[in-house]
Amino acid sequence: MNGKARRAETARAQEPSLGIRHDWTSYEIVGHLTAPLLDLVDEAREVHRRYHADGQVQLASLLSIKTGACPEDCKYCPQSAHYAKQTGLEREALLDVDDVLGKARIAKDAGATRFCMGAAWREVKDGAAFDSVLAMVRGVRALDMEACVTLGMLTEDQAIRLAEAGLTAYNHNLDTSPEFYGEIITTRTYQDRLDTLAHVRAAGLQVCCGGIIGMGESIEDRARLLQTLATLDPHPESVPINALVAVPGTPLEDQPPVDPLDLVRMVAAARILMPTSAVRLSAGRSALTREAQVLCFLAGANSIFYGDKLLTTANPDVDDDLALIAEAGLRVKAPSAR
Repeated sequence: MNGKARRAETARAQEPSLGIRHDWTSYEIVGHLTAPLLDLVDEAREVHRRYHADGQVQLASLLSIKTGACPEDCKYCPQSAHYAKQTGLEREALLDVDDVLGKARIAKDAGATRFCMGAAWREVKDGAAFDSVLAMVRGVRALDMEACVTLGMLTEDQAIRLAEAGLTAYNHNLDTSPEFYGEIITTRTYQDRLDTLAHVRAAGLQVCCGGIIGMGESIEDRARLLQTLATLDPHPESVPINALVAVPGTPLEDQPPVDPLDLVRMVAAARILMPTSAVRLSAGRSALTREAQVLCFLAGANSIFYGDKLLTTANPDVDDDLALIAEAGLRVKAPSAR
């Protein structure tokens, strides 16, 4: 067992004394999602203050290091090769290591403490491209930043190699409930995603895993997504909550916008179910008013993706984000110890 795995085991042993549960039922979670909004936010706020009293918000920057031509058929994703003719998104090859590290330095100078790199792959394949990603990870860590990647499915051996390179966390979202999943994706099973998460955890890496709302799912589907996340043991260290960005040319282009209060409810429920996790406001934040974003912070969000773009979709201006955090009485999280 490596050092990261030992620390994770120690943290898990301490969880019962902290009141952290892994046995949530979907019935309980539906109750949270349908509770009177202010009651829900009050409960989430109480949990958040108990576990995150410092009022810090982590700034994470996300870069697409390989764009487009993904063989998966995720109906929400403009990077899918299945919809390339309709979206007009052109394929871009894997970026050069030095180029990526240059962008990481810019992100650090702008205040980001985590640098996330995404490649539009179905799965990791050993070879020159993966070796380049490992070099990117080592370079980001050398900048005293947390490093996260999302590369699709991977084996346990590949997860170990990423851990040895110094990777902080691996992102692999579940997207939605097991029951609704087949309506959104057919080229990869739900179990494939869970297997990848197990490989990540076995390698001693942090798990970054969340989902998307606004794809036509029910309240029960949202509850089942949260239940799947909250019954993982240990909980994901990071839980991205995404609102669908209905990109023209994708099968979900005509989905109505997500009600901002539905996003607040998801954030609040995630905070209650997974008290120690970082709950990250992710895609769709550019459509939120300043007031809606502050309400998400009040409900327990303590991390945002920071920068003008999330892979291929727009994101709020960095100066606006810093001003909002300051006006909300919060502060930007400093880099963690390596």
